[in-house]
Amino acid sequence: MIMLNSSDNDIKQLKSKIAAKVRHPYLVRFIPEPHIDDDKLVILSSIMNHTTLPVEKKEQYIITTMLVQIALDTHDLVTLTDDEDDKETVRHRQLTVLAGDYFSGLYYYLLSQLNDIPMIHTLAGAIKEINELKMELYYKDVESFQEFLDGVKKIESLLIQRVGAYVQKTAINDMAGEWLLAKKLMEEKRSYQEGNVSPLIEALVKRPGLFGNHGQVIGSLEQMVQSHVNHLEAAVAQLPIHFNWLKSYVHAAIHHQFNHRQIAEEG
Repeated sequence: MIMLNSSDNDIKQLKSKIAAKVRHPYLVRFIPEPHIDDDKLVILSSIMNHTTLPVEKKEQYIITTMLVQIALDTHDLVTLTDDEDDKETVRHRQLTVLAGDYFSGLYYYLLSQLNDIPMIHTLAGAIKEINELKMELYYKDVESFQEFLDGVKKIESLLIQRVGAYVQKTAINDMAGEWLLAKKLMEEKRSYQEGNVSPLIEALVKRPGLFGNHGQVIGSLEQMVQSHVNHLEAAVAQLPIHFNWLKSYVHAAIHHQFNHRQIAEEG
């Protein structure tokens, strides 16, 4: 059992346990192993570390919440294409949907072992709300670009914030929202530069009056990233002193994930 003292080693052990849970011998033959978001894992660990829950329950909450996140992320990877005659594409899509459903089932199984109905309701409610937010963001009209950004921020952080509220630890909610939004925008920028168009980017460029055209995507994303990194630094400064390990981790993440990339690109 991991003692959850919020150290690099604890995070590595948790990540290893999550990876063991999601590794399926059939699925890995055809689709990539699911990505485990280190930063979301760190946030969850920091939340649980400041509760009085038993160590076993803390670990179970972290693992099950991360399984939900992986399931949501996996379903987002399902490709949308008109090429229904390409058998490989169709099979890959079907297996990706299957994988997302499989990861979803895992968290219900783990929580059933704890007999924790309220936590199941918390996670299920968050899943429903996130899926509704995605539908509104990608397919319905939003009135302003700020409203669009607020939607992205909620999608990225709502699951963690609901779990934090459930265990009555919400001190890092604002920081988590800014961090995960800035990170998402950076990922979208990098993906777009590599020639990929995600549902989020597609939703933006379909609304030229809201965001701009394709030629403005990179510049706009850079501006948004820098703005929210500034917000993130301010939010980190407001964290209570007992989150010192998390503050150090976030400062390092800001440098490695944002600042040094900007310097490299400008050079």
